[in-house]
Order: sequence, then C-alpha cells, then structure tokens
Amino acid sequence: MTSVLILPGFENSGPAHWQTAWEREHGFVRVEQDDWFTPLVGDWVRTLDEAVTAASGPVLLAAHSLGCVTVAHWVAGGADPAKVAGALLVAPADIDTADVPPLFNFRPVPLVPLPFRSIVVAGDDDPWAALPRSEQFATAWGSRLVVVPGGGHLNADSGLGSWPQGLALLDELRP
Repeated sequence: MTSVLILPGFENSGPAHWQTAWEREHGFVRVEQDDWFTPLVGDWVRTLDEAVTAASGPVLLAAHSLGCVTVAHWVAGGADPAKVAGALLVAPADIDTADVPPLFNFRPVPLVPLPFRSIVVAGDDDPWAALPRSEQFATAWGSRLVVVPGGGHLNADSGLGSWPQGLALLDELRP
C-alpha cells in the first residue's frame, strides 16, 4: 500500500488548506517540522528523510511551496529516493528572489532532475513564483507542468477546499 506524505511550506498549512483537508479526509500523514516559522534547510531535509525512511512501503509526496523546495534539496543532497513513487509539487516558491525574507537558507533552489515521477502544479498568477520560473522548475526537475489559471499560490486563499483536481493529479502518480 502506498502512503502519502504531506509536506507543507513556510508556517505550515492551516485548517482551510487543501493539505489539511487531505490529511483529515484521506488519512495522509503530515511531515511535522520542528520549526515552521524559522525554517532551516538541513532540519527540514532531515525530517523529510526520516519520514520517508520510516514508511513501511512506497510513498507519494504531496508538497506545497517551501515543501517543494525541501524535496529538491533532499534529492540534491544525495538522499535515497527508492521508496518515493512520485511527487506532486504544488506552487513551488521561488525563494531565489529578493522578495523572500533572509531567514530562508534554502537558496538556491536546486535545479536537479528528480529520480521519480513528478508533477509541478502552478497558478499562472502565483505571487511567490512567476509562471516562467515554475516552468523552469518543472523542466529542471523532469516534471510534467500543470497550470491552474487564476490559481494564485494554490493555498487556502485560493479557495480550493478539498481540491479534487489536485487529488486526481496525485492519483496519476500512484504505482
């Protein structure tokens, strides 16, 4: 049985976020970071690695924003991705821009091929990543790109609720 690991971004995903809905409605497991407000790349990567290692079988990653960048750092750092069947990478944040607070030591975003199937989902009006940058992420990571017109950052503010379209994309990655 494939399990799903939820990887929220900066400040975690609140009660109205699709990740929280998926956790509540489908029993997916949230990867809990020690510090959601002062993220450190080494800590976040280690926590992801521990969650993947602890899984009893194959996993799917459902990441949002800084969670997507964490996945890229995890792969770039030489992690063993053998258990990962695929990754849904939603609204990866372009943290390489000047608009991001300096507390983010995740720079630069690794542009390395991911050794598993992946889909990048991007809003065409995401304030945290211009569409050309999301396209660059998808190309570098070897991911299929899905663009959501007017989707914004594809978070609670986007009003996605349980986001059935995202769940269908996640299901495409199942082994």
